[in-house]
Amino acid sequence: MTEIARPTRISMPQSAKHGETIEIKTLIQHEMETGYRRDAQGKTVPRDIISRFVVTYAGVEIFSAETFPGVSANPYLALSTVATETGDLIFTWTDLSGATTTATRKLTVT
Repeated sequence: MTEIARPTRISMPQSAKHGETIEIKTLIQHEMETGYRRDAQGKTVPRDIISRFVVTYAGVEIFSAETFPGVSANPYLALSTVATETGDLIFTWTDLSGATTTATRKLTVT
């Protein structure tokens, strides 16, 4: 698997009280080429999309999504979770070629 550095945005609190529900918003810059467009020479532009998004919290998968060609460029996803323990949230985007982009944020639970 190849790691590709793509600009990402993650909005979430750095800390929360135990049992509090937190909202997490994510955005990754990616063209999400559907494979239906044609270039200037009339050739089909190859499909290039983020196909899977996974979030783990303290080593446990808390969210996953599969995306398809209908998803817009620079996909935005939002989710919520309950703050149970201090730990890392790891965000992983995987494209059709298997290349990944990973970002990590720490959540401190008081």
